[in-house]
Amino acid sequence: MSEPIRNKKLDNLAAPTPQNTPSNAAPISSRAQQPGVASIKEEEMERAAAGLFAANPALVSMMQAKLGTLVGRSSGYIESLPVSVRRRVAGLKGIQKEHSKLEAEFQEEVLQLEKKYFAKFTPLYQTRAKIVNGAQEPSEEQVKVGEAEDSDDEDEEETKEEPNKDEGADIKGIPEFWLSAMKNQISLAEMITDRDEAALKSLVDIRMEYLDRPGFRLIFEFAENEFFENKTLSKTYFYQEENGYGGDFIYDHAEGEKINWKTGKDLTVRVESKKQVNKTTKQTRIVKKTVPTESFFNFFDPPKPPTDEEDEDAASDIEDRLELDYQLGEDIKEKLIPRAIDWFTGEALQYENMEDFDEGDFEDDDDEDDEDDLSDDRDDDDDSDDENDGSKPKQEAAECKQS
Repeated sequence: MSEPIRNKKLDNLAAPTPQNTPSNAAPISSRAQQPGVASIKEEEMERAAAGLFAANPALVSMMQAKLGTLVGRSSGYIESLPVSVRRRVAGLKGIQKEHSKLEAEFQEEVLQLEKKYFAKFTPLYQTRAKIVNGAQEPSEEQVKVGEAEDSDDEDEEETKEEPNKDEGADIKGIPEFWLSAMKNQISLAEMITDRDEAALKSLVDIRMEYLDRPGFRLIFEFAENEFFENKTLSKTYFYQEENGYGGDFIYDHAEGEKINWKTGKDLTVRVESKKQVNKTTKQTRIVKKTVPTESFFNFFDPPKPPTDEEDEDAASDIEDRLELDYQLGEDIKEKLIPRAIDWFTGEALQYENMEDFDEGDFEDDDDEDDEDDLSDDRDDDDDSDDENDGSKPKQEAAECKQS
Protein backbone atom coordinates (compact mmCIF):
# COMPACT_ATOMS: atom_id res chain seq x y z
CA MET A 1 0.00 0.00 0.00
CA SER A 2 1.46 3.31 -1.10
CA GLU A 3 2.24 5.84 1.56
CA PRO A 4 3.25 9.43 0.90
CA ILE A 5 6.62 10.56 2.14
CA ARG A 6 6.17 12.77 5.15
CA ASN A 7 8.27 15.77 6.01
CA LYS A 8 9.72 14.71 9.34
CA LYS A 9 10.47 18.31 10.25
CA LEU A 10 6.72 19.02 10.36
CA ASP A 11 5.68 15.89 12.25
CA ASN A 12 6.29 17.44 15.65
CA LEU A 13 4.60 20.74 14.93
CA ALA A 14 1.20 21.36 16.50
CA ALA A 15 -1.60 22.68 14.32
CA PRO A 16 -2.04 26.47 14.64
CA THR A 17 -5.09 27.70 16.51
CA PRO A 18 -7.55 30.32 15.17
CA GLN A 19 -6.86 33.98 15.86
CA ASN A 20 -9.18 36.25 17.86
CA THR A 21 -11.45 38.25 15.58
CA PRO A 22 -13.29 41.49 16.57
CA SER A 23 -17.04 41.24 16.96
CA ASN A 24 -17.56 44.31 14.77
CA ALA A 25 -15.77 45.26 11.58
CA ALA A 26 -13.61 48.36 11.72
CA PRO A 27 -15.54 51.39 10.37
CA ILE A 28 -14.43 52.89 7.06
CA SER A 29 -13.99 56.64 7.21
CA SER A 30 -15.83 58.67 4.58
CA ARG A 31 -13.08 61.27 4.84
CA ALA A 32 -10.24 58.93 3.97
CA GLN A 33 -7.34 60.70 2.30
CA GLN A 34 -4.58 59.43 0.03
CA PRO A 35 -1.24 58.95 1.72
CA GLY A 36 1.04 61.94 1.54
CA VAL A 37 4.04 59.95 0.27
CA ALA A 38 4.61 58.73 -3.25
CA SER A 39 3.44 55.15 -3.91
CA ILE A 40 6.14 52.50 -4.25
CA LYS A 41 5.79 49.80 -6.87
CA GLU A 42 5.76 46.21 -5.63
CA GLU A 43 8.63 45.25 -7.92
CA GLU A 44 10.80 48.02 -6.48
CA MET A 45 9.94 46.88 -2.95
CA GLU A 46 10.83 43.30 -3.80
CA ARG A 47 14.17 44.35 -5.27
CA ALA A 48 14.90 46.48 -2.23
CA ALA A 49 14.03 43.64 0.14
CA ALA A 50 16.12 41.18 -1.85
CA GLY A 51 19.08 43.53 -1.74
CA LEU A 52 18.67 44.02 1.99
CA PHE A 53 18.56 40.28 2.69
CA ALA A 54 21.48 39.57 0.35
CA ALA A 55 23.62 42.10 2.17
CA ASN A 56 22.57 40.83 5.61
CA PRO A 57 22.62 37.00 5.74
CA ALA A 58 22.66 37.19 9.53
CA LEU A 59 19.31 39.02 9.37
CA VAL A 60 17.83 36.26 7.22
CA SER A 61 19.05 33.60 9.62
CA MET A 62 17.63 35.47 12.59
CA MET A 63 14.23 35.88 10.91
CA GLN A 64 14.08 32.21 9.99
CA ALA A 65 14.92 31.20 13.54
CA LYS A 66 12.25 33.53 14.90
CA LEU A 67 9.59 32.27 12.49
CA GLY A 68 10.51 28.69 13.35
CA THR A 69 9.69 29.33 16.99
CA LEU A 70 6.30 30.81 16.11
CA VAL A 71 5.02 27.89 14.02
CA GLY A 72 2.55 25.80 16.02
CA ARG A 73 2.40 28.19 18.96
CA SER A 74 -0.99 29.04 20.37
CA SER A 75 -2.49 32.45 19.58
CA GLY A 76 -4.12 32.49 23.01
CA TYR A 77 -7.59 31.80 21.63
CA ILE A 78 -8.04 28.44 23.36
CA GLU A 79 -6.69 29.81 26.63
CA SER A 80 -9.20 32.67 26.48
CA LEU A 81 -12.21 30.32 26.36
CA PRO A 82 -14.33 29.73 29.48
CA VAL A 83 -13.37 26.76 31.62
CA SER A 84 -16.47 24.77 30.62
CA VAL A 85 -15.68 25.21 26.91
CA ARG A 86 -12.01 24.31 27.37
CA ARG A 87 -13.16 21.14 29.14
CA ARG A 88 -15.20 20.16 26.10
CA VAL A 89 -12.23 20.88 23.82
CA ALA A 90 -10.10 18.57 25.97
CA GLY A 91 -12.82 15.92 25.70
CA LEU A 92 -12.78 16.14 21.91
CA LYS A 93 -9.01 15.70 21.93
CA GLY A 94 -9.50 12.58 24.02
CA ILE A 95 -11.99 11.23 21.48
CA GLN A 96 -9.51 11.97 18.72
CA LYS A 97 -6.90 9.92 20.56
CA GLU A 98 -9.30 6.97 20.56
CA HIS A 99 -9.87 7.48 16.83
CA SER A 100 -6.10 7.44 16.19
CA LYS A 101 -5.79 4.16 18.09
CA LEU A 102 -8.51 2.58 15.95
CA GLU A 103 -6.91 3.95 12.79
CA ALA A 104 -3.59 2.40 13.78
CA GLU A 105 -5.36 -0.94 14.37
CA PHE A 106 -7.01 -0.61 10.96
CA GLN A 107 -3.67 -0.01 9.22
CA GLU A 108 -2.15 -2.99 11.01
CA GLU A 109 -5.02 -5.25 9.92
CA VAL A 110 -4.67 -4.01 6.34
CA LEU A 111 -0.99 -4.91 6.45
CA GLN A 112 -1.77 -8.39 7.75
CA LEU A 113 -4.37 -8.82 5.00
CA GLU A 114 -1.79 -7.79 2.40
CA LYS A 115 0.62 -10.38 3.79
CA LYS A 116 -2.08 -13.06 3.75
CA TYR A 117 -2.84 -12.57 0.06
CA PHE A 118 0.80 -12.08 -0.81
CA ALA A 119 1.35 -15.64 0.43
CA LYS A 120 -1.33 -16.74 -2.06
CA PHE A 121 0.25 -14.74 -4.89
CA THR A 122 3.74 -16.17 -4.28
CA PRO A 123 3.16 -19.56 -5.98
CA LEU A 124 1.91 -17.70 -9.08
CA TYR A 125 5.05 -15.57 -9.12
CA GLN A 126 7.19 -18.68 -8.77
CA THR A 127 5.48 -20.34 -11.73
CA ARG A 128 5.89 -17.16 -13.75
CA ALA A 129 9.63 -17.13 -13.03
CA LYS A 130 9.98 -20.74 -14.17
CA ILE A 131 8.20 -20.02 -17.46
CA VAL A 132 10.17 -16.82 -18.08
CA ASN A 133 13.47 -18.63 -17.56
CA GLY A 134 12.57 -21.77 -19.51
CA ALA A 135 12.40 -24.15 -16.56
CA GLN A 136 8.71 -24.88 -17.16
CA GLU A 137 6.12 -24.55 -19.92
CA PRO A 138 2.66 -23.10 -19.26
CA SER A 139 -0.24 -25.54 -19.05
CA GLU A 140 -2.73 -25.93 -21.87
CA GLU A 141 -5.40 -24.33 -19.69
CA GLN A 142 -3.22 -21.31 -18.96
CA VAL A 143 -2.45 -20.84 -22.68
CA LYS A 144 -6.13 -21.22 -23.57
CA VAL A 145 -7.19 -18.53 -21.08
CA GLY A 146 -4.44 -16.19 -22.28
CA GLU A 147 -5.31 -16.67 -25.95
CA ALA A 148 -9.00 -16.09 -25.22
CA GLU A 149 -8.14 -12.76 -23.62
CA ASP A 150 -6.06 -11.77 -26.66
CA SER A 151 -8.87 -12.69 -29.04
CA ASP A 152 -11.24 -10.33 -27.23
CA ASP A 153 -8.99 -7.42 -28.18
CA GLU A 154 -8.63 -8.38 -31.85
CA ASP A 155 -10.93 -7.82 -34.80
CA GLU A 156 -12.89 -11.03 -35.33
CA GLU A 157 -13.02 -10.44 -39.09
CA GLU A 158 -9.24 -10.08 -39.35
CA THR A 159 -7.66 -13.12 -40.93
CA LYS A 160 -4.49 -14.39 -39.30
CA GLU A 161 -1.90 -16.68 -40.70
CA GLU A 162 -1.57 -20.07 -39.10
CA PRO A 163 1.42 -19.87 -36.71
CA ASN A 164 4.42 -22.08 -37.28
CA LYS A 165 4.61 -24.22 -34.15
CA ASP A 166 8.25 -25.10 -34.80
CA GLU A 167 9.35 -21.47 -35.01
CA GLY A 168 11.56 -20.46 -32.07
CA ALA A 169 11.69 -23.99 -30.68
CA ASP A 170 15.32 -23.47 -29.74
CA ILE A 171 14.58 -20.31 -27.70
CA LYS A 172 14.49 -20.85 -23.96
CA GLY A 173 11.82 -19.08 -21.91
CA ILE A 174 11.10 -15.42 -22.71
CA PRO A 175 14.36 -13.53 -23.40
CA GLU A 176 14.78 -10.10 -21.83
CA PHE A 177 11.37 -10.34 -20.15
CA TRP A 178 12.14 -8.11 -17.17
CA LEU A 179 14.19 -5.58 -19.12
CA SER A 180 11.31 -5.10 -21.57
CA ALA A 181 8.79 -4.80 -18.74
CA MET A 182 10.93 -2.21 -16.94
CA LYS A 183 11.41 -0.16 -20.12
CA ASN A 184 7.63 0.07 -20.50
CA GLN A 185 7.24 1.29 -16.91
CA ILE A 186 7.82 5.01 -17.37
CA SER A 187 9.39 5.87 -14.02
CA LEU A 188 11.88 2.99 -14.37
CA ALA A 189 12.56 3.56 -18.06
CA GLU A 190 13.86 7.04 -17.31
CA MET A 191 16.58 5.51 -15.14
CA ILE A 192 17.80 2.87 -17.58
CA THR A 193 20.73 3.94 -19.76
CA ASP A 194 22.01 2.19 -22.87
CA ARG A 195 24.98 0.90 -20.85
CA ASP A 196 22.61 -0.55 -18.21
CA GLU A 197 20.69 -2.64 -20.73
CA ALA A 198 23.54 -5.05 -21.27
CA ALA A 199 23.54 -5.88 -17.56
CA LEU A 200 19.75 -5.91 -17.16
CA LYS A 201 19.43 -8.49 -19.95
CA SER A 202 20.73 -11.00 -17.38
CA LEU A 203 17.90 -10.14 -14.94
CA VAL A 204 15.93 -13.36 -14.39
CA ASP A 205 13.46 -12.35 -11.67
CA ILE A 206 12.21 -9.50 -9.49
CA ARG A 207 10.42 -10.39 -6.30
CA MET A 208 9.35 -8.81 -3.03
CA GLU A 209 9.09 -9.88 0.60
CA TYR A 210 7.64 -8.25 3.70
CA LEU A 211 9.75 -7.58 6.79
CA ASP A 212 8.89 -8.64 10.32
CA ARG A 213 8.56 -4.93 11.10
CA PRO A 214 6.64 -2.56 8.81
CA GLY A 215 8.57 -2.42 5.53
CA PHE A 216 9.45 -4.50 2.49
CA ARG A 217 12.43 -5.75 0.51
CA LEU A 218 12.86 -5.85 -3.27
CA ILE A 219 15.07 -8.62 -4.64
CA PHE A 220 16.57 -8.58 -8.14
CA GLU A 221 17.98 -11.95 -9.26
CA PHE A 222 20.59 -12.09 -12.03
CA ALA A 223 22.17 -14.81 -14.12
CA GLU A 224 25.94 -14.93 -14.47
CA ASN A 225 27.08 -11.75 -16.21
CA GLU A 226 30.21 -9.76 -17.05
CA PHE A 227 29.42 -6.79 -14.80
CA PHE A 228 29.16 -7.88 -11.14
CA GLU A 229 29.59 -10.88 -8.90
CA ASN A 230 26.26 -10.64 -7.05
CA LYS A 231 23.64 -13.25 -7.84
CA THR A 232 20.99 -11.07 -6.22
CA LEU A 233 20.75 -7.35 -5.46
CA SER A 234 18.29 -6.26 -2.78
CA LYS A 235 16.92 -3.00 -1.49
CA THR A 236 14.99 -2.67 1.76
CA TYR A 237 12.45 0.04 2.61
CA PHE A 238 11.90 0.75 6.31
CA TYR A 239 9.02 2.55 8.00
CA GLN A 240 9.17 4.42 11.29
CA GLU A 241 8.40 2.49 14.46
CA GLU A 242 5.57 4.84 15.46
CA ASN A 243 2.52 5.44 13.28
CA GLY A 244 1.75 8.87 11.91
CA TYR A 245 -0.98 11.36 12.76
CA GLY A 246 -3.76 9.31 11.14
CA GLY A 247 -2.40 5.93 12.15
CA ASP A 248 -0.60 5.48 8.82
CA PHE A 249 2.84 3.94 8.46
CA ILE A 250 5.46 6.60 7.76
CA TYR A 251 8.37 5.88 5.45
CA ASP A 252 11.75 6.34 7.14
CA HIS A 253 14.63 5.29 4.88
CA ALA A 254 15.95 2.67 2.46
CA GLU A 255 19.12 0.57 2.40
CA GLY A 256 20.61 -0.98 -0.72
CA GLU A 257 22.99 -3.92 -1.13
CA LYS A 258 26.57 -3.20 -2.13
CA ILE A 259 27.34 -4.18 -5.71
CA ASN A 260 30.56 -6.14 -6.21
CA TRP A 261 31.55 -4.79 -9.60
CA LYS A 262 34.04 -6.66 -11.75
CA THR A 263 37.18 -4.75 -12.74
CA GLY A 264 36.38 -1.91 -15.12
CA LYS A 265 32.67 -2.80 -15.29
CA ASP A 266 31.15 -0.34 -12.78
CA LEU A 267 28.15 1.16 -14.59
CA THR A 268 27.63 3.90 -11.98
CA VAL A 269 30.84 5.71 -12.93
CA ARG A 270 32.54 6.80 -16.13
CA VAL A 271 36.18 7.47 -16.88
CA GLU A 272 37.24 10.97 -17.84
CA SER A 273 40.59 11.60 -19.54
CA LYS A 274 42.31 14.94 -19.10
CA LYS A 275 45.59 16.09 -20.67
CA GLN A 276 48.04 17.83 -18.34
CA VAL A 277 51.17 19.80 -19.34
CA ASN A 278 54.21 20.05 -17.08
CA LYS A 279 55.06 23.77 -16.77
CA THR A 280 58.80 23.09 -16.55
CA THR A 281 59.47 20.25 -18.96
CA LYS A 282 56.42 20.90 -21.20
CA GLN A 283 55.80 17.18 -21.21
CA THR A 284 52.19 16.07 -21.44
CA ARG A 285 50.42 13.22 -19.77
CA ILE A 286 46.90 11.82 -19.76
CA VAL A 287 45.24 11.64 -16.36
CA LYS A 288 42.18 9.45 -15.98
CA LYS A 289 39.67 9.71 -13.17
CA THR A 290 36.29 8.15 -12.47
CA VAL A 291 33.25 10.36 -11.91
CA PRO A 292 29.68 9.38 -10.96
CA THR A 293 27.24 8.97 -13.84
CA GLU A 294 23.58 8.20 -14.35
CA SER A 295 22.67 4.54 -14.08
CA PHE A 296 19.76 2.38 -12.98
CA PHE A 297 22.12 0.69 -10.55
CA ASN A 298 22.31 3.90 -8.50
CA PHE A 299 18.94 2.64 -7.28
CA PHE A 300 20.83 0.37 -4.88
CA ASP A 301 22.65 3.35 -3.33
CA PRO A 302 19.68 5.38 -2.02
CA PRO A 303 20.00 8.91 -0.63
CA LYS A 304 20.38 9.36 3.12
CA PRO A 305 17.88 11.50 5.08
CA PRO A 306 19.05 15.12 5.60
CA THR A 307 20.84 16.00 8.80
CA ASP A 308 20.36 19.09 10.95
CA GLU A 309 23.60 20.46 9.52
CA GLU A 310 22.19 20.61 5.97
CA ASP A 311 21.14 24.04 4.73
CA GLU A 312 17.56 24.57 3.58
CA ASP A 313 18.22 24.14 -0.16
CA ALA A 314 20.32 21.00 0.30
CA ALA A 315 17.75 19.49 2.67
CA SER A 316 14.94 20.24 0.21
CA ASP A 317 16.89 18.58 -2.61
CA ILE A 318 17.52 15.48 -0.48
CA GLU A 319 13.82 15.32 0.47
CA ASP A 320 12.88 15.38 -3.22
CA ARG A 321 15.34 12.58 -3.99
CA LEU A 322 14.03 10.55 -1.05
CA GLU A 323 10.48 10.95 -2.30
CA LEU A 324 11.45 9.88 -5.83
CA ASP A 325 13.41 6.91 -4.49
CA TYR A 326 10.48 5.78 -2.35
CA GLN A 327 8.03 6.15 -5.23
CA LEU A 328 10.23 4.00 -7.46
CA GLY A 329 10.20 1.26 -4.84
CA GLU A 330 6.42 1.50 -4.56
CA ASP A 331 6.04 1.33 -8.35
CA ILE A 332 8.08 -1.87 -8.45
CA LYS A 333 6.19 -3.37 -5.50
CA GLU A 334 2.66 -2.32 -6.44
CA LYS A 335 2.79 -2.20 -10.26
CA LEU A 336 5.70 -4.02 -11.87
CA ILE A 337 5.83 -7.23 -9.81
CA PRO A 338 2.08 -7.99 -9.66
CA ARG A 339 1.46 -7.25 -13.39
CA ALA A 340 4.81 -7.93 -15.03
CA ILE A 341 3.28 -9.60 -18.12
CA ASP A 342 1.09 -6.54 -18.76
CA TRP A 343 4.15 -4.29 -18.63
CA PHE A 344 6.05 -6.68 -20.92
CA THR A 345 3.29 -6.57 -23.55
CA GLY A 346 2.65 -2.85 -22.97
CA GLU A 347 -1.01 -3.39 -22.08
CA ALA A 348 -0.50 -1.81 -18.68
CA LEU A 349 0.32 1.50 -20.36
CA GLN A 350 -3.29 2.16 -21.31
CA TYR A 351 -4.38 1.88 -17.68
CA GLU A 352 -1.40 3.91 -16.50
CA ASN A 353 -2.26 6.73 -18.92
CA MET A 354 -5.87 6.86 -17.75
CA GLU A 355 -4.66 7.69 -14.24
CA ASP A 356 -3.20 10.92 -15.63
CA PHE A 357 -6.66 12.28 -16.43
CA ASP A 358 -9.28 13.48 -13.98
CA GLU A 359 -12.96 13.53 -14.75
CA GLY A 360 -12.78 17.31 -14.64
CA ASP A 361 -10.39 17.29 -17.59
CA PHE A 362 -13.26 16.33 -19.90
CA GLU A 363 -16.30 18.40 -20.83
CA ASP A 364 -19.40 17.84 -22.93
CA ASP A 365 -19.19 18.99 -26.53
CA ASP A 366 -22.11 21.40 -26.94
CA ASP A 367 -20.75 23.02 -30.08
CA GLU A 368 -21.66 20.35 -32.63
CA ASP A 369 -23.44 22.93 -34.81
CA ASP A 370 -20.40 25.15 -34.74
CA GLU A 371 -18.25 22.21 -35.80
CA ASP A 372 -20.53 21.63 -38.80
CA ASP A 373 -20.23 25.27 -39.77
CA LEU A 374 -16.48 25.06 -39.68
CA SER A 375 -16.25 21.85 -41.69
CA ASP A 376 -16.23 23.71 -45.00
CA ASP A 377 -13.32 25.86 -43.87
CA ARG A 378 -11.41 22.76 -42.83
CA ASP A 379 -12.02 21.16 -46.22
CA ASP A 380 -10.54 24.23 -47.86
CA ASP A 381 -7.40 23.85 -45.80
CA ASP A 382 -6.87 20.18 -46.65
CA ASP A 383 -4.74 20.94 -49.68
CA SER A 384 -2.41 23.21 -47.76
CA ASP A 385 -2.09 20.63 -45.00
CA ASP A 386 -1.12 17.97 -47.52
CA GLU A 387 1.62 20.19 -48.86
CA ASN A 388 3.16 20.41 -45.40
CA ASP A 389 3.18 16.67 -44.71
CA GLY A 390 6.96 16.59 -44.78
CA SER A 391 7.35 19.24 -42.09
CA LYS A 392 4.45 18.19 -39.87
CA PRO A 393 4.54 14.45 -39.28
CA LYS A 394 1.39 12.82 -38.05
CA GLN A 395 1.28 11.66 -34.45
CA GLU A 396 1.50 7.91 -34.13
CA ALA A 397 0.60 5.61 -31.27
CA ALA A 398 3.40 4.89 -28.85
CA GLU A 399 5.11 1.58 -29.37
CA CYS A 400 6.03 -0.85 -26.63
CA LYS A 401 9.65 -0.52 -25.59
CA GLN A 402 10.98 -3.97 -26.11
CA SER A 403 14.48 -5.02 -27.01
